[in-house]
Amino acid sequence: MSSALPAHHRPNGGFRNPWGNGQLHGFAAFIKWRLFDRATVPLRPDPDPSVFSRAAPAFARPRAAAERVTVTWVGHATFLLQAGGLNILTDPMWSERAGPVQFAGPRRVVPPGIAFEDLPPIDIVLQSHNHYDHLDAGTVRRLAAEHPDAQWLAPLGLERWLARHGTRARELDWWSAARIGGLALTATPAQHFSARSPFDRDRTLWCGWSIAAPSRRIFFAGDTGYHPEFPEIGRRLGPFDLALVPIGAYDPRWFMRPVHMDPEEAVRAVTDLAGDGAAPAMVPMHWGTFKLTDEPLDEPPRRASAAWTAASLPAARFWLLAHGDTRSIEGAR
Repeated sequence: MSSALPAHHRPNGGFRNPWGNGQLHGFAAFIKWRLFDRATVPLRPDPDPSVFSRAAPAFARPRAAAERVTVTWVGHATFLLQAGGLNILTDPMWSERAGPVQFAGPRRVVPPGIAFEDLPPIDIVLQSHNHYDHLDAGTVRRLAAEHPDAQWLAPLGLERWLARHGTRARELDWWSAARIGGLALTATPAQHFSARSPFDRDRTLWCGWSIAAPSRRIFFAGDTGYHPEFPEIGRRLGPFDLALVPIGAYDPRWFMRPVHMDPEEAVRAVTDLAGDGAAPAMVPMHWGTFKLTDEPLDEPPRRASAAWTAASLPAARFWLLAHGDTRSIEGAR
């Protein structure tokens, strides 16, 4: 039996992106962006936050019927999904700021689309990686206290951290799967990195998630740059009905390309998932909630919509959700 490590594992521990376009920039490049580029390239203005529309959530309580799938956007990469009769959260983040403390870090521009106290009983939480805008200690502790029966799935290296914060956690490698109730949940490749301090970079893994219910399939991309495994994800785990993909935090492109897709790449990833079949409905995420990079907050959905149209994809399958918005699919495929 071969003992060779998977390509995304480092021989001395930790993880890496195994593709040539996934090599990350170092600290010197970060300083160039934050100090020199921003001093010479004027930032394009952001809209007033009031322009971002909000909707009243319309998910089922306490749970949806097993054959019904709903998706409600809380904000950023946080969704409430209902599938297979279970309630699922992705990358739960309800804090005001994305950072190690609540007096620093990017501030939330739009309040969460679902108030925390209005959540239904949570059965499953899917974590994609450990960055502060996706893994928030305050939110984790509150979920662990108020939804103690929720089962947490995370990429390798995060089980201990999650358990210390009170959760029932299990960690998976890429392509590994867990079954909870009638759902099959598979960790999928992503192109990103991990860190919660200057001293733990890439010590834990990052991933996306496939959620296979008896009648429908959902893909949650996590936080990722464009990579060559999207067709393989679709081949192994599709066909998908919904694809939740990030479209924001992409400028400046020279710096962000390895770790964040731009809107055009996000549309390309959705078509990659489909192969020769019909593209799943695209649900854009990772925009309009926190100001992380240099593009205006309202630019990503405009570009994503234009790219969707340019690819001659059905307009009805571009699901641009407002914060709090719920969409649903009824019945079997």
